[in-house]
Amino acid sequence: MKRAVVLAGGVGRRLAPYTTVLPKPLMPLGDMSILEVVIRQLAHCGFKEITLAVGHLSELIMAVCGTGSKWGVDISYSPEERPLGTAGPLALIKGLDEPFLVMNGDILTTLDYAAFYQHHLDTDAFITVATAKRQVEISLGVLELDDADRLKAYIEKPEFDYQVSMGVYVMDPGVIRDIVPGDHLDLPDLVRSAIALSKAQAYCFDGYWKDIGSRSDYEAAVTDFERMRLMFLPNDEGQEDEPPGD
Repeated sequence: MKRAVVLAGGVGRRLAPYTTVLPKPLMPLGDMSILEVVIRQLAHCGFKEITLAVGHLSELIMAVCGTGSKWGVDISYSPEERPLGTAGPLALIKGLDEPFLVMNGDILTTLDYAAFYQHHLDTDAFITVATAKRQVEISLGVLELDDADRLKAYIEKPEFDYQVSMGVYVMDPGVIRDIVPGDHLDLPDLVRSAIALSKAQAYCFDGYWKDIGSRSDYEAAVTDFERMRLMFLPNDEGQEDEPPGD
């Protein structure tokens, strides 16, 4: 059975004041929360065992999600008493003895989690990171100099393309074996360790992805979800989801 860990313990300061009374994963997208969209997508892709790593306002998340039976999944909870970063909570979760998916609980995407998971299994990587292309504009004139500080070029407001982390990963269990329970650790630290061993893989995704971290991103996600709902939840017509390929 494929297993997923959803990181749902963040405070969500950039979405304040909403997140002073509501945990960020429970922010609504139309008639359901961001977290419900994520859980339903995971269930559709065959992830029937889901652990929610919770912290800030965890009692609300537990009350809303319950056991997960209404979505056909088994939800368990791993609470943290103090913030442990994005990787630290993994050391508190029991039974991660097979490759597992880890993701932030505030992501809106059309990523096929089942295909992503299988891609990891088909490689020898310890960690596979889902990536998306983003373009960054430098809103200044950029100068290129030689060793004598003579100008070689003047580039007005250049744009650069980068592959950025989507906040979705598949990991082998050995990756978290050395995390000390209770220590603060972030996912980039785990990725850097895998890179140092040449055991990190990218999964380049060119579909829709939005990290709902700011008010403007949240407002855009609400509009996009309403406009493209069936892209995110293709079986959202009152029928029971069946995982692809299972």
